[in-house]
Amino acid sequence: KGMACSSPRDKPVRFAVVGGGVAGVTCAEQLASQFPSDNVVLLTAAPLVKTVTNYKQVSKIIEDFDVEEQPSSLLEEKYPNLKVVHAAVKSLQANDHVLLTEKGAKVSYEKLCLCNGARPRLLIQDNPHVLGIRDTDSAQDFQKRLSKAKRVLVVGNGGIALELVYEVEGCEVIWAIKDKAIGNTFFDAGAAQFLIPSLGADKPEKAITCKRSRYTTEAPGSGPSAEPGSALGPDWHEGIRTWLVYVQLTNGKIYGCDFIVSATGVVPNTEPFLPGNKFELAEDGGFLVDDHMRTSEPDVFAAGDVCSAGWEPGPLWQQMRLWTQARQMGWYAGRCMAADVLGEPIELDFCFELFTHVTKFFNYKVVLLGKYNAQGLGQNHELLVRCSKGMEYVKVVLSGGRMMGAVLIGETDLEETFENLILNQMDLSAYGEDLLNPGIDIEDYFD
Repeated sequence: KGMACSSPRDKPVRFAVVGGGVAGVTCAEQLASQFPSDNVVLLTAAPLVKTVTNYKQVSKIIEDFDVEEQPSSLLEEKYPNLKVVHAAVKSLQANDHVLLTEKGAKVSYEKLCLCNGARPRLLIQDNPHVLGIRDTDSAQDFQKRLSKAKRVLVVGNGGIALELVYEVEGCEVIWAIKDKAIGNTFFDAGAAQFLIPSLGADKPEKAITCKRSRYTTEAPGSGPSAEPGSALGPDWHEGIRTWLVYVQLTNGKIYGCDFIVSATGVVPNTEPFLPGNKFELAEDGGFLVDDHMRTSEPDVFAAGDVCSAGWEPGPLWQQMRLWTQARQMGWYAGRCMAADVLGEPIELDFCFELFTHVTKFFNYKVVLLGKYNAQGLGQNHELLVRCSKGMEYVKVVLSGGRMMGAVLIGETDLEETFENLILNQMDLSAYGEDLLNPGIDIEDYFD
């Protein structure tokens, strides 16, 4: 359906949002509901938008939700003042408050929020045998390719690589990681060891037999190239198959496979907006935003993966490009834009006090809290760990007797108690090892 974009005689739309991902949709919804008599325009290149569904507030800050792709018409039905325009942005003239789309349309705005995400950081650009995986779109392409593949190489050690290695069926997987343990972005070696048996375990409700490679991590310097970094060297016989692509790892080994999945992080999508404007960028390439999600250009805000938090983060929070934060930032950016228009003060949202993330790995519920990997704590911390094989893994990060972070794998029911203990920074020295004693119901102590 066509939309009359602003010509000089039309008045600009009050709010424009770029990006149909979680951050953009959440921001647009927030604005549309706060200003029912003002027009909100959401520009998105894709026909489907990503919406948050089954949202549950688990505790003060922890939230759990699913992300679903839906036709944008559903958004427009819900908010009569929200128009979704299917077009990629060609350029931004920030001084004139004008966006130009690839289709030649012009959108004038009063306030703009850029939420156009990030793209996979590929090992090699433009190689048909190297796939980047970012989210649901690229995962579908991956599934199609996988149906014909006999062997794939997965490079990377974050959440996406972990999920892939677990989900892949009927195909051999070589997993190349440079860290000492799997899932390094999310876990320590202990959590990785807890999860590893799941890789080979029978998965629920799937009868397909799954070929898995054994793997080893090699000590730096033991391979022919003696470069630091470990690699996974599965044991198998190459046979006589001619592979589409070959990879040499830093341990000197060469493997053939049908394709490579590059799951090695992301690069913020700032490019279309840079020419002709004076955006300040962070070291990781994202738009630098202040604690009101404002970029360095007037009336231009940013949220989600495309931005980088430019304020001094609290001691228990760090930015990670995850759906949880995309939703939180999109929601908060919408609130900040509203406060700006209404001339009202607004405090940095409480969700930025404590890093929280709820997800699933290998069918286990996983909750990450605060400095769950002792990020930034140096040597000044101790770890308490409790593990029941196949059931749960609980790790607590303490510094100066105070809880700074935690990893909870399985149905531990400890997330709310631990969130409270981290937020109120109570001195726990007196409890010592008993803090994780399964015989003691810790929730009774700290309610």
